[in-house]
Amino acid sequence: MTITALAPYRDDKGNTIIYSGTGGRDVTVEFRGSNNTLEVAETANLRKVHFSFDCDNGVARIGGHKTGNFAAFIRIGQDSTVTIGDDVTATQSVSMTCVEGQTLTIGNDCMFAVGCQVRTDDAHAIFDVRSGERVNPSKPVVVGNHVWLSNGSVLLGGATVGDGSVIGVGSLVKGRIPNNCIAVGAPAKVVRMHTAWERPHLSLSKPYYKPDASTVKKSAYWNMTVMAPEYPSFKYPDYSNAAR
Repeated sequence: MTITALAPYRDDKGNTIIYSGTGGRDVTVEFRGSNNTLEVAETANLRKVHFSFDCDNGVARIGGHKTGNFAAFIRIGQDSTVTIGDDVTATQSVSMTCVEGQTLTIGNDCMFAVGCQVRTDDAHAIFDVRSGERVNPSKPVVVGNHVWLSNGSVLLGGATVGDGSVIGVGSLVKGRIPNNCIAVGAPAKVVRMHTAWERPHLSLSKPYYKPDASTVKKSAYWNMTVMAPEYPSFKYPDYSNAAR
C-alpha cells in the first residue's frame, strides 16, 4: 500500500500514521508489511520525504520544525526504529536505512548537506566462506544534537557522533566521534577539538564577514570536547615548520 498524502491513517494490517499537521509536501508512505507506525509531529516541515516500511513492526518518529525543512528517503526494516528530533534540516534528500531490529537516532537541530547517507546496514549480507558467519552485521547509529554533516558524508552502522560536532566533506564515520570537534576522512578522524558551529550562512546571513564569535548568536552547544577512548593521545597537528 502506498499513501501519497500525509494524513492520519490505519489499515487492517495494523499500519498506522499519526499526524495532525499540514506541513507535508510530496510525502509518500509505503507499507509492505504489518504493524508499522509513522508518527510525525504537527509542526514538521517535510519536503519530498519517502518512507518505506519494508517488513513488520517498524517505527519512524519525526520531530517538528520552527524553521527550515527536511527531505529524505527513509527505509525501515523488520522490528527497526528511526527517530529524528526537532529542527533537523536537509539541503537535499538524505538517504537513511535501518533494518534487522536496529535503531537509527538523530538528535535535535542537526543539519544535513547535499548527498549524505546514514545507514545501520550495507543492504546486503556478506558471509565468511569458511565459517558461514555474517561479517557485516547491522549496528545502531546515534547522532547527537546540533551535528553538521557536510556534503557527501556517510555514517555507517556503529557510528556515534557527539553533540555539536562537524563531519567533513566526503567523510566516512563508522566509529565514535566525540562532541564539539571536527572529524574528516575515511574513516573519519578527529582533526580539531573544542569547536562550535552555528547555522547563519556566510553569504546569506548578515554580517557577511564573521571573523569571530561576536558575529553570531551562540547556541547551547558551546562546550569543550570530552575525548572518547578511541582518541586518548590526540594532539593538534604541528605546523611550526610549515612553509610560509
